[in-house]
Amino acid sequence: MAAAAKAWFSNSPASLNSKGPPACPTQNRAAATFTIRCNAQKPVTLTFTKTEHEPQAIYSSVKTFAPATVANLGPGFDFLGCAVDGIGDTVSLKVDPDVHPGQICISDISGQTPNIHKLSKNPLWNCAGIAAIEAMKMLGIRSVGLSLSLEKGLPLGSGLGSSAASAAAAAVAVNEIFGKRLGYDELVHACLKSEEKVSGYHADNVAPSIMGGFVLIRNYKPLELVRLKFPSEKELYFVLVTPEFEAPTKKMRAALPLEIEMSHHVWNCSQAGALVAGVLQGDLLMLGKALSSDKIVEPTRAPLIPGMDAVKKAAIEAGAFGCTISGAGPTAVAITDDEQKGHLIGQQMVQAFQKEGNLNAAANVKQLDRLGARLISSVLSN
Repeated sequence: MAAAAKAWFSNSPASLNSKGPPACPTQNRAAATFTIRCNAQKPVTLTFTKTEHEPQAIYSSVKTFAPATVANLGPGFDFLGCAVDGIGDTVSLKVDPDVHPGQICISDISGQTPNIHKLSKNPLWNCAGIAAIEAMKMLGIRSVGLSLSLEKGLPLGSGLGSSAASAAAAAVAVNEIFGKRLGYDELVHACLKSEEKVSGYHADNVAPSIMGGFVLIRNYKPLELVRLKFPSEKELYFVLVTPEFEAPTKKMRAALPLEIEMSHHVWNCSQAGALVAGVLQGDLLMLGKALSSDKIVEPTRAPLIPGMDAVKKAAIEAGAFGCTISGAGPTAVAITDDEQKGHLIGQQMVQAFQKEGNLNAAANVKQLDRLGARLISSVLSN
């Protein structure tokens, strides 16, 4: 445990006597002051709400999975996203008697992800750690220590919501181990703290990773999330082509224009409306056209990803309903209604990345993840 980064909470008894307003109808909470310490670093004191009756651990250990996501979906910058089945990050969390009560420790980070060594085991600088700490704060956990292991299934800086998946899996793991007391909004808030530190305050990755399916973020203050139900009888496949090229979200956001033309604003609003209509109606032709029609964000980011314009053209010519940049990139995403056709589209996109961008790329064909972050195994407490 010596090599593991650690954070722990020490409460100030006097602060527990001051009552705060109820945070929700079923739980009374009181203000509490906690000090977070990380290795030899200077302690940081935070004040937040705490449940009067700290929940007990239902499980001694849990394992959770959170899916990859496609954010923006073209014209839906920062307010639309969806979850993708079959790829994502996994967190194992356990009550650890060797960890000081109230403390969380990241014991291991594994996976085949390139540059995985860049990920810190310091929970204050790791997406999973930040979200787990926020979930612990919401629950007021002080009597047990937790150790967390992160298995990365997503590449860093890929445009597939890598940081969001780590955060979502960790927040859900903490929630599950203490009896699922937090709802979607609280879990998304916990993950937003993580996103805010690493890439910006936006929920179009973390919300669908937590909730599954398509999610519209109607408002941030206060947070309002709207699930968009794609018809279950309709087939939808995402062709995800990821080149060997890292596009850090902060860098890609810095490239965005500070001012836009009114005509482009009106156009993007109409395309975002069409995108939502296409999702609700299961109309892939409408969805694909809207997906491909962003006039604000994609035009500024595509030149930063070698070969992206050619990749989009190759996808459309191969029969895709639409194609755009997934999140901040560099992954390109196309949609189709047939898995076999999706593989053919992916081949053409890979070739375009190689020919026009001089980049090797890998293609995956995945369906919509309708479940979101979830428990995949658990061991009951004694």
